[in-house]
Amino acid sequence: MGTVTAAVTHEGQPAAAGRPGRPLIVTEDEDLLDDLLRLCAAAGATAEVHHGVPQPRGSWEAAPLVLVGDDAARRVRGAARRRGVVLVGRDQDDSGVWKRAVEIGADHVLMLPDGEQWLVDRIADVTEGVGRPALTVGVIGGRGGAGASTLACALAVTSAREGLRTLLVDADPLGGGLDVLLGGESTEGLRWPAFAASRGRVGGGALEESLPRLHSLRVLSWDRGDRIAVPPQAVRAVLAAARRRGGTVVVDLPRRLDDGVAEVLAQLDLGILVVPAELRAVAAAGRVASAVGMVLRDLRVAVRGPYTPGLDDREVARLLGLPLMGEVPVESALQRPQGSGSPPGAAARGPLARFCKEFWERALAETGAA
Repeated sequence: MGTVTAAVTHEGQPAAAGRPGRPLIVTEDEDLLDDLLRLCAAAGATAEVHHGVPQPRGSWEAAPLVLVGDDAARRVRGAARRRGVVLVGRDQDDSGVWKRAVEIGADHVLMLPDGEQWLVDRIADVTEGVGRPALTVGVIGGRGGAGASTLACALAVTSAREGLRTLLVDADPLGGGLDVLLGGESTEGLRWPAFAASRGRVGGGALEESLPRLHSLRVLSWDRGDRIAVPPQAVRAVLAAARRRGGTVVVDLPRRLDDGVAEVLAQLDLGILVVPAELRAVAAAGRVASAVGMVLRDLRVAVRGPYTPGLDDREVARLLGLPLMGEVPVESALQRPQGSGSPPGAAARGPLARFCKEFWERALAETGAA
């Protein structure tokens, strides 16, 4: 078929960099319009539609992306030159499309249907704006019952309380559901199975709006159904969309590693291994650290008491050969049943919340996101 998209060099004034907004579609071809609206929806965007250059021309100049149907090329010849114009057609054999692209000052020529994924990605980029990706932290237990899910929830609750856009991701389908731990299992919104068919690009804004909102943060958890796995491609697409929104993403990781978990590990900025200060727990945590460390370079240990005689937090970190994040405070939130009372970290002056706040301050400073 040949190349689907290609750049056309031209001189012109650049549009405002990174400005989110609605893409502009210019066409009278109803079939093409249906396709372009479908692709905008796939990218989580709502488009503005005109048959020619909008009058007045504010929309033409302000739109982050302009999609001009090949049928409308002649009608936009006199429009002001700007960046972010894509000429969209269907006829791969029409050599005249390049001339028309130069005449309207297009950056790219795109042919459907081959160029659909490129266009979805491009629409998502410009409508979401350009910014720093979310600081993404994974929490995993050194053994069962280590308190990793509780710490993950506390980190997310603390991040949201500090005013950061926050998403808490439950990557453990056998863990009972983080929405339960947060007391929101009946809250409306999508769960993991709804994203099982996701491929390619997922719109970050659309993802965020579709998820349950609990304690000022968004939660992606599991429903009560039978599905216990999501294809790795879907995991990759969903987590990438979450990271593009900025702020923080906290992932509660299972101790078993499969292809889906490997996709999560590949997108983490750092991991926290929660280890009770017991010799058997340290031994089990060593195996977990070895497996996780094959993918994740920055893995740190958080130690939880009470301590076995002869062990302290520094000794646990030394035995595991990992940097010490700190000692997780002993708090009633770590011991009460799931779903009872307020969520972990909800008490802003409690020891667990203070521990989490100090962690975010250090981590954000290290990554330059503070």
